[in-house]
Amino acid sequence: MSTITQSPLYKIACPESIAFFGASNNFSAMGSSILNAILGDGYEGRIFPVHPEEKRVMDIEAYPRVGDLPRVPDMAYIVLPTRIVAETLRACGQKGIRRAVIVTAGFSEVGTEGMARQEEIKAIARKYHIRFTGPNCIGVVNAHMKLNATFIPSTCRPGFIGMASQSGSFITQMFDYLGTRFGRGFSTGFSLGNEADIDMVDCIRYLGACPNTRAIALYIESIRRGRAFIEAAREVSRTKPIVAFYVGGSENGKKACLSHTGSLAGPDRLYDGVFKQSGIIRARSVEEMFDFCYALGACPVPKGNRAVIQTHSGGPGAAAADACDRSGIELPALSTVTLEKLGPYVPHTGSVNNPVDLTYTKNPLDFFQAIPRILLEEEGADSMLVYFLASAAMIRRALAGLSVPEEEIDDQVLKIVDEQCASMAALMTSHDKPVLGFSFLTRENQFISGLQDKGVPVLPSPERAARALGALVEYRRLREKLFRSKRNDFVS
Repeated sequence: MSTITQSPLYKIACPESIAFFGASNNFSAMGSSILNAILGDGYEGRIFPVHPEEKRVMDIEAYPRVGDLPRVPDMAYIVLPTRIVAETLRACGQKGIRRAVIVTAGFSEVGTEGMARQEEIKAIARKYHIRFTGPNCIGVVNAHMKLNATFIPSTCRPGFIGMASQSGSFITQMFDYLGTRFGRGFSTGFSLGNEADIDMVDCIRYLGACPNTRAIALYIESIRRGRAFIEAAREVSRTKPIVAFYVGGSENGKKACLSHTGSLAGPDRLYDGVFKQSGIIRARSVEEMFDFCYALGACPVPKGNRAVIQTHSGGPGAAAADACDRSGIELPALSTVTLEKLGPYVPHTGSVNNPVDLTYTKNPLDFFQAIPRILLEEEGADSMLVYFLASAAMIRRALAGLSVPEEEIDDQVLKIVDEQCASMAALMTSHDKPVLGFSFLTRENQFISGLQDKGVPVLPSPERAARALGALVEYRRLREKLFRSKRNDFVS
């Protein structure tokens, strides 16, 4: 695998300096919105606004022409009217800039005239050895560099999901989605637009080498370089999971993709085959794509498809069991050794079948410590699903009942929540088995945010948790198949 600095995307994702075209002191302009987002998210590199009239743009010294810049920036960011993109790119090439993001639309996606314009900028890029993303894209995000070069402000902290998308919206609209549901953000996200130069293949290789990325999400409307795509994905999938959401398989999907980025989508079955050959897990929705990436990036790979479910409510446990069956997850009976260990912790009203339904425990903290430890030690299980119902309010009520002074309750609640969440996270690490939580509670609940922040993935329903666990099992199967294929190729 090539190193990350050799990728044409390195200086786009990790620029130390940016020449910015299209921002002004008119804050309603798209270019101004993007520059404002870059500044607002705390980018620490140097920015050189280029503007023919403004002396300062957003209180940054501006330059009338790219040739006037005091140094050669790592990247050009172009948000200009379509008619002047080509001459601007040429001037960047003459200055020595070798990377660019072209946000401007009006190219191959609008028909014959646009195709001619796109061929023109491709020719200029070849002449000056410029590699670029776009046109007709929304930008790039690298949360670990505080770089949000899109027009949507980001409130997410850095995360481990890397994304390449042929739709810019699936980058920007996921800022809040990932943050409010999982407490996560992106590592790096690329909006590709028309893929006139840099494409999905380049992104797969970059994200495969990116040290901050543990799982890769792909939003695909078409694959332009089929063989190169399969080769890159097969190489990366051996060490890092890739999840793809493809939308061009239906007739309506094909029409929408053609008008969106000018891409020609293919039959659904064809893409199924491409993904299987490539070691890619296919998602059937945007939610599923991120659920799978969240679980795959947070959990170790299971050794098999056997799971144990821990719950203190029969309904969610039954729903999880049903979803496991639909996702190819087996629920084995617990061993005699495990049953004996559970004895002191399970009330007579509980059930030690799998799911293990505790209904109630005298010591609620056993749910986060002793019981999951016993279940993770079960040799017949490779993973665990846990239903989380506890809330800080329940602990507060219990402490009040124990006559803890009112002024001490808040600190005690925080301490107990933190300790129990840390205990659950430590169990997953020490047993090297996936632990996926599910709950109808949100991150507003301190237990849910605490678990997620300490590395235990918690999903919004038993069905989504079971499907995510199924993705983990599927990744193990695909990866083993890829390694067998590689060994056979080597022998032959």
